[in-house]
Amino acid sequence: MGTQHPAIQLALDTISERDCVRIIQECLDHIDIIEIGTPCIKFNGHKILEQVIRISCGKPVLVDLKTMDAGCYEANPFYRMGADICTVLGTASQETIHGVAETAKKHKKRSQVDLINVINKKEAARDAIHLGVDIIGIHTGIDAQSLGMTPFQDLREIANMNLGKTISVAGGINQETAPLAIELGADIVVVGGAITGSDQPGKIAANIRQSIQ
Repeated sequence: MGTQHPAIQLALDTISERDCVRIIQECLDHIDIIEIGTPCIKFNGHKILEQVIRISCGKPVLVDLKTMDAGCYEANPFYRMGADICTVLGTASQETIHGVAETAKKHKKRSQVDLINVINKKEAARDAIHLGVDIIGIHTGIDAQSLGMTPFQDLREIANMNLGKTISVAGGINQETAPLAIELGADIVVVGGAITGSDQPGKIAANIRQSIQ
């Protein structure tokens, strides 16, 4: 299930199954991970996971559950159905984070902690690793982006900790900012609106791939 580094993760936050399929098909040659975004999985449920897996050509599929409670109970059915990565919030309890991490290991898959809205991200990242999480997700949400915030300072600080884990970064990443994210230490750049909001998503994905090679 390995991905090449640096890796591009396509974030599908649209709730339209048809649009998801179209965008994946146009971008598949230029991306490494397919993310079913939180709005998408909430609206469509497990059927969208089945559909994405069918057209993924074996590329890893991340389900952005943003689990806050009942970690094992919530993540288990998605891993069982074929998800490669599920996310848990860094603001969740240690028991919840550990539950998702252990469930991932049980299925020989990976888990990711999302540090969105976490105040002490360094401490949360260390704790998540101790609890068995595989990927540290630096994430500036859409609402924070609207206020001009970016994930880059947080990314720099976490990368400088040399935690020995994969680091993912999300929050307004595009062709111009993806190279900076890689330079600052990201292993995975998560791209959503820059691709999904374009009338030529495949071309944009290809341009981002070229920008980080």
